[in-house]
Parts: sequence; structure tokens; C-alpha cells
Amino acid sequence: MASLSQLAAAHGVATSYLAAGGRRVAVPEATVAAVLDALGVPSAGETGAGTRPLLPPAIALSGLPGDGVPAPLRTLPEGTDLVVVTEDGQETPWRPRPPAHPSFPGLPPGYHTLLARAPGGRTARARLIVPPGPLPAPARRRFGLLTRLTALGSLRSWGRGDLVDLADLASWAGHTLGAGFLVVDPLHAAVPEDGPGRPGNRRYPDPVHLRIEDIPEFPYLAPEDRRRLEPVLAGAADLRRAALAQGTPGARDAVWALKRRALEILRAVPLSPGRRAAYHAYLAEQGQALEDHATWCALAELYGPDWRLWPPGLRDPRSPDTARARADHLERVDFHSWLTWLADTQLARVQRVARAAGMDIGLVHTLAPGAHPHGSEAWTAQGLLARGMSLGEPPGDDHPEGRDWGVPPWCPSALAGAGYEPWREPLAGVLRHAGGVRTGPLAGLYRQWWIPEGAPPDQGTYVTLDPRAVLAVLALEAHRAGALVLGELPPPGPEREAARRLGLTGVTDLAAAGPGLARAWDRGRGAPAARDGWPGDGLAAVTLDGRDPATARLAAPGASAWLDLFARLGLMPRGAGEERRLIAAHRFLARTPARLVGVWLADAAGPPPRRGGAATLEEITASPRAVALARAVREELGEGSPGVARRRRKGGR
Repeated sequence: MASLSQLAAAHGVATSYLAAGGRRVAVPEATVAAVLDALGVPSAGETGAGTRPLLPPAIALSGLPGDGVPAPLRTLPEGTDLVVVTEDGQETPWRPRPPAHPSFPGLPPGYHTLLARAPGGRTARARLIVPPGPLPAPARRRFGLLTRLTALGSLRSWGRGDLVDLADLASWAGHTLGAGFLVVDPLHAAVPEDGPGRPGNRRYPDPVHLRIEDIPEFPYLAPEDRRRLEPVLAGAADLRRAALAQGTPGARDAVWALKRRALEILRAVPLSPGRRAAYHAYLAEQGQALEDHATWCALAELYGPDWRLWPPGLRDPRSPDTARARADHLERVDFHSWLTWLADTQLARVQRVARAAGMDIGLVHTLAPGAHPHGSEAWTAQGLLARGMSLGEPPGDDHPEGRDWGVPPWCPSALAGAGYEPWREPLAGVLRHAGGVRTGPLAGLYRQWWIPEGAPPDQGTYVTLDPRAVLAVLALEAHRAGALVLGELPPPGPEREAARRLGLTGVTDLAAAGPGLARAWDRGRGAPAARDGWPGDGLAAVTLDGRDPATARLAAPGASAWLDLFARLGLMPRGAGEERRLIAAHRFLARTPARLVGVWLADAAGPPPRRGGAATLEEITASPRAVALARAVREELGEGSPGVARRRRKGGR
């Protein structure tokens, strides 16, 4: 019989981990047992019981020359025949070679099928994930903005930022500031009565971000429908006034209640022939995934947002009861499909506007680390989720007790059995209209902190997925979208090297880098160059989380070493005020190896002229600080005026 530690090791479950400061912490046995149970592994089971399959369900290559044959193929019986069936149906025989040789020379990037036949007649098939070679780095060093759409707001939106506000911001930032990218917070479809940190479905945008007046059918409302819409517009004006007075965005559900009423009225306007054709093409393209999401939305209106509390027959998206309910409520299912399409079309316009304004990257979307256990993504993927577990973070300097995100993880074996399709789908959705995706720590995508239900966050443990597969899918989807991947690189070691060789772009938070790094920098100016200890050459910002503005971080006691360095470098006088410190910090970032320098929009806008924390789009675009900060960063990056920069990069990335 296998011991608990042997079972844990066999299934990628950590029994101890290194905490902050290098201290090793033992994981409670109860946690290890609970995680193994969630993985479907009996704590008294055998590690080697049963016949080992000829192939695992999914195999990922590195996509890089010189990497050897993946381990599962090196242990195949002598004389096993292998055939690769590519995505376009072409068959390619392959014979194993020594591990030092490239594994599948000449295979195009994609999701292929690997067929195996052993001498004894055993056969097997596996999904073969072939990523591209290294993703291209940003073509030029660029500066850009980071923002939260909810806090953007304008004199035309309904109490919180919408997709037209985002398009206006992109146009202004590109034309006026010379920005090359715009990083935005997650825009995923939400679960009612919950915050944006736990999206219901990461593949689709939330229709709460729609600008109602920008929908092409809006001008064609019949007179009686316009009268029905008047109280809704009056309510929107009330929300807008309240948000402006308080300096905070309106609550998501309050805004959505009004927008949904407006959309139900607008639904009466027929689509033009071209618009109808585009909508039907979108339905065909999205297929089952959109139908499932829209069905969940329709059923959530009837039974509440938690599918686990629905009538038993509706808890399974493939049950006969669910099929009947979908047919009975087909109009509401189509309504929610239409909403998703409208949001997709407005989001597509944002990226078009960004590119037209000269942004060579454009929108960079943020992917949330997981999906709400009540939402449509969990409803359709429930068989792949580890029951009774939640993703989070172990204790750290910023959160001594750890954090519980309240989203369920995938079961690694089930995810591999599904060919990593549940990981591919949200990535493809987020990258649909984007020049990049921000993922958070890359190591957190495959080395996850699992917390048993009811336990505090510090009583969790790490569970490891296949890093090669997770990163291969990420690189492949970015390659297909022509997009960047921004994420905190793994700690120094083989996994960091693998991420770098795939072309995944690291991020650096100056505020979190620590005073020791500041002291390691030499005096003097100079062209951007690699400096000892600088964390990365990807995206750098004073702060990447936006919870506190950079001005607050630079005023904190821990920033004194950085401020001393800025003064020594001649970037600011000692004792400089808030704006001079802010400009100095961003000038410094432009001198590091970072190819992208990010500025939080709230910092660029400066102190809002009203009481409250947020500024409107109109106030932001009138801010002299934003122009001064952009000019300073462009000078350090060696750029001229925005018009000159646009002419230089004419033709795109």
C-alpha cells in the first residue's frame, strides 16, 4: 500500500513548500488527504495499480529545436508505430529518435492527433499540442496605459465605464499621448450579485459594458418604444449623476438592471439583412459554447445564478431536461446570445480604434485566474473541476494569512483528458479582439494553491499541472491571435527558461521589487541595458495591481531607496513633490531593459478635481499631467511626438 506522501508525489500534490524568507512549511496531512480525495485518489490506494496506458490523453511539445522526445514517448514499447494526424487531416509517420534530437521536426503549430500501435496490437490516441517557436517580442519599445474599465466613466456612460469609453480612451491615448498599448482589467461575463473578481464565463465579455446608444438599432426605435425607454434613460442619468458626485462607479447589478430593460426594448427593432447575417455567422462560429452560456443565462433568470440549486434535471447541461428547457425558453436563450454578440462587436471596435490611433499592440486583456463556481463556465465544465477545492494564494508579505479567490480549480487528469480544451477556450475568447493578454504569475497557471473547502487559506497546498502543456496552449493561442503574453515569470530555473524561450513576456512591479534592487543600480545615465538583478525585459510599471496609485506607493517609507536612486540619476531633485516623483519613476523604468512601460491611468490623470477617487474620461483627457508624463517617457524611449511615432510605425507591428 502506498503512503500518503507517495500518493501525493505521484499526483503532483506538495507535502511541504518554501514560504517567504526560504522557510520550509509542512502541509497538514488533512489537507493532503482532502486534495487527493478531490483528485479521485483514495488515500489508501496503490500508486501502480492497473495497466499503464500506452499514451497519456495529451502530450505537449516545447516547439523549440533541440528539445528531446517527450517522456511518455521515450517509454513506448520497442517497435511502436506512431502517426501524427494534423489539424488539416494530413498524416505524418514518425519514428522515435534519441532524446537529444528534435521530437517532431516539420510539424506545424496546432492541436494534432497522435496515433500509436504497439507490436502486441495495443492502440492509443492522444492530443498532440505543438506550440510555435518563440513568440515575437514587441517590435519597438513602447509606453502604454493600464486602467480599470469600471472606474473609467464619462459624461455619457451609465454610471460606470463602458466599451465606447474604452474606445475613446484608446483613440485619445494613441493620437495624443503616442501610447502603444492599453491594458484593461477583466471584462468577462459576470455572475449576478457577485464582484468582477469571480467571472461567470471568461470566454465572453459582460454585456453590462455595452453602450446602449451606440447599438446600430437604437436610432430605429418606434415612437412607442422610445416612450417606454424614457424612464430607463432617466434612471441612467440618475446613476451617472450619483457616480459623478461620489467619485465611484455605480454597482454592476444596478447598472445592468437598467441596461437589460433598455436592451429588451431595443430587441423589438429588426436587424438589417447584413447585421442578421453577421449575427448568424457569430452563432455558427461560437457553436455549443455560446449556446451553453446563453442557456445558463436564461435558466439563471428563472432559478437563480447558482446552478447547483436548480432542479436536479437542469444541473447537467447535457440532460434531456436541459434540452427541453432550452427549447421552451428559446427566445431568452437567443436574447442572451444576441447580447453576447453585441458586446463582442463593440469590443472589436475598441481594438480597431486603438490600431487606427497608431497603437501597434492595442488592447491587452487581463485573464482572471478562474471562474465562479455558480457560473456558466463551471456549469458546463463541472466534470473537470476538483470538488470541494478553491484556488488562492499562500501567505505572503502582502497577505500574511493567504488569500482564497473562491474559484474552483481544474482536476489535472480531467483537464488533460479533455485535451486542455477548457484552458484553450477562455484564452481564445480573451484574445479574439486583443494585441495581448495578461495572465498574472505564469507559474500560478500550473502550480496552483488549492484550499480545501472550509479551511483557511494558509491550510492549502500546491498542486502541479503539466507546465509544458499549460504554457504550450498559452503560446499557441497567442501565436494564432498575433498577440503578446504578459505575466510574471517563474522563479529562476528551467521553468523560467522555458517561458522565455516560448517568448512569454515578463512583468515587473517597481513597488514590489524591493529596495535592494534600487541599491544595486549604478549612477549615471545611459541607453537601456541589462542591469544585474533587474527582473525582466517585458512590461514594467510602478505598480501593476492598481490597488494603490503609484503616487501613494512612491510616498510610502519603503520607497525611499528608489527616490534616492532617482535623485542620484538626476531624474528629480531631492525632496521633489508628487508629480516630479511620478515622472522620475517612469523615466527610470524607461531606462531599464523593459520593452513596455505601463502607466496607471489614475496616476496620469492626477488628483481628480472633484471629491472622490475617480476622474471622468473628460477630466482625464484634459489633464496636463498625462501629457507631461507621456512626453517624459517618450523622450527616454527615444520617441518624438505622437505624430512622428505613428509615421515611423506605419504598417503595424
